Amino acid sequence: MKKSSIFLTLCLLALSANSASINSSNDYEKLKQSIEKKYQNKNPKQWGENVTGVKTKLKTKDKVIALTMDACGTESGMGYDNHLIAYLEKEKIPATLFINGRWIDRNMENFKHLASNPLFEIGNHGYLHKPASVNGKSIYGISGTANISELVDEIELNARKIEELTNKRPKYFRSGTAYYDEIAVKIANNLKQEVIGFSVLGDAGATYSAKQIEEAFANVKGGEIGIIHFNHPESHTREGIIRVIEKLKEKGFKFVKLSDYSLK
Repeated sequence: MKKSSIFLTLCLLALSANSASINSSNDYEKLKQSIEKKYQNKNPKQWGENVTGVKTKLKTKDKVIALTMDACGTESGMGYDNHLIAYLEKEKIPATLFINGRWIDRNMENFKHLASNPLFEIGNHGYLHKPASVNGKSIYGISGTANISELVDEIELNARKIEELTNKRPKYFRSGTAYYDEIAVKIANNLKQEVIGFSVLGDAGATYSAKQIEEAFANVKGGEIGIIHFNHPESHTREGIIRVIEKLKEKGFKFVKLSDYSLK
């Protein structure tokens, strides 16, 4: 092939890639504008972890528990408890992992390892780990998304990031701090994200002692969704949840992923 032909081919490829990027950007802006138009006059009346639309349990009375594990991506939460993950892999304990965009950037190889293991499914924990609000409401001193546009970015940019890396779009979303207003939940649903809360506060942001973690799971019934963290290897979460898993297995409980059951 002549040099001129090679140059022309490379130029056409570059133009094609640039065109695709522009089209993708245009499509994203159209998506944001359509959601802003749909919800711009909606004023939220609720603010909390269990507002209307948040799913907190599995639709079953079977002796099963969905273990959901967060990696938050805050400056103090960029760690990775490889010993906890290794235990889950060894014992074949499935889990749904809610992962933040900044954590992915700092832990790319670990993220790829987790995403490649069918024992785990990847959930969306937001792009910047913000509470999900349409008007900037805050909790724990953390400001929520300031408006609808920022909320869409918080949800959709991380969903697309995960999809680009795994070829699979996440189905489930949990905001930073797990706080929402009910309009934010509807917007997440509009973006084809099911919003996941919990019925068992397993480690309170990786602050519980091992004993407190055991106590949190002491009276569970079938269909619970538990929340813990796997980004704080310095905490007592690993010790506590291993004890919990062993005890619950003795009682006949099984661990499942969120996608194994319908949610309520």
